[in-house]
Amino acid sequence: MDFDVAYSLENAQQFWDVELDDIVSAHCETQNLIDQALKSYLAFTSSFTDEYLVSEYDWAKCAYKLLDSPLFTEHRSYVRRRMVGRLRKEILAPRLHLVALILLYDGRGTQKTFEVMLEEGLFVRLMDLVQKKRDEDRMLWRSLIELLYEMSRIQRLRREDLEVIDDEFISYLFGLVEEDPEDPNDPYHYPVIRILLVLNEQYMVSAHAPSSNPADPPGPPTNKVIKILCFHGSTYKTFGENIILLLNRESETCLQLLILKLLYLLFTTSATYEYFYTNDLRVLVDVMIRNLLDLPDESEPLRHTYLRVLHPLLEHTQLRHRPHYKRDEVLKLLECLSSVRSNHFQPVDQTTIRLVSRCANVPWLRSTPGENVQPENPAHRLLGMSLAHQGQSSVSLMEVASKSEKPGVITPSRRLGTGGANLDGGSSGNGVEIAGEA
Repeated sequence: MDFDVAYSLENAQQFWDVELDDIVSAHCETQNLIDQALKSYLAFTSSFTDEYLVSEYDWAKCAYKLLDSPLFTEHRSYVRRRMVGRLRKEILAPRLHLVALILLYDGRGTQKTFEVMLEEGLFVRLMDLVQKKRDEDRMLWRSLIELLYEMSRIQRLRREDLEVIDDEFISYLFGLVEEDPEDPNDPYHYPVIRILLVLNEQYMVSAHAPSSNPADPPGPPTNKVIKILCFHGSTYKTFGENIILLLNRESETCLQLLILKLLYLLFTTSATYEYFYTNDLRVLVDVMIRNLLDLPDESEPLRHTYLRVLHPLLEHTQLRHRPHYKRDEVLKLLECLSSVRSNHFQPVDQTTIRLVSRCANVPWLRSTPGENVQPENPAHRLLGMSLAHQGQSSVSLMEVASKSEKPGVITPSRRLGTGGANLDGGSSGNGVEIAGEA
């Protein structure tokens, strides 16, 4: 078969259903024939990008033509590694776009793809492409940033990869979030924010998990996400606004956890105690009250993470100053969380009780001028103990860092039924708009 012919097409059907199908359906018995077929696929498709690959749907369709073909399904491992090699060295934007999409879609179905990419050192390559390709081709850039996110989300990055991340790259991402959104369907720069969130998680895990490589330098790598916000937080206020708005709307548990992990560090790092605007903190309190009351009994890990974030939010931020925002509502929340479950008479787990007690000991919740009686400490009532005010627990930090969930798992809702689905057929309650330790 001759793979270097010049193509002349008359219409889209000939492109999709004749020529492209013929290329990816080739029966290849040797690696040399597979290489020729892949070369032909990339050469043919990149020759007609202006005519037939116009929308994101067109590009996705073209990638799946290969992924669903005998050429891929019969030689999956070999083709995957060839695509990984292509991503490392390809310089032509159309071919790079297709390679990125093929790896992205394949990796979402097979985690092994992202593991091979990390083993082959493609984290640094993707980071470099994300910085360079945005102005050249926005659709290509979006595919690259999605690929970087997915590869970083499902596995622990190597110490050497984290060390390569510099202040310039993190500042570049924060700067993108500050720009006016070009896409009306993405007013929050969601793909960029997700990269920052997952990198923060990687730093947290690296700081509290032993290194598997004895050659790694001692001590954890510097968390560049927190570092930039410590020194330049006033420049990147839009990012803070957006992650609170996203937490208000997010129904996927893994994304909620990513946001909560960053909030935890911001509220337990003195330089970022007051990074957020006060009005945004008030919105966050509303979101946390709603979500904590809505979580069913079986959502203990997520509930514990919310409570571990709630304590420093109340203790360290501007909320500690008068007028104290929704003090009565917060106290009612804590009392509710420390009470016996009324529907099934299931006792509250002891970790929840300890975390609730920690929140209840925040000074401005314990008393206000003119009050002589402090609210009852639920730990004293239910565990026969009381917790004096203490600094943030290092165990809490490790617990927050370790919490994770598989992508696609929707946070269950007490009000809307298991899995967050509205029992009346409506949308998830986690999208409701809200105004203004160990």
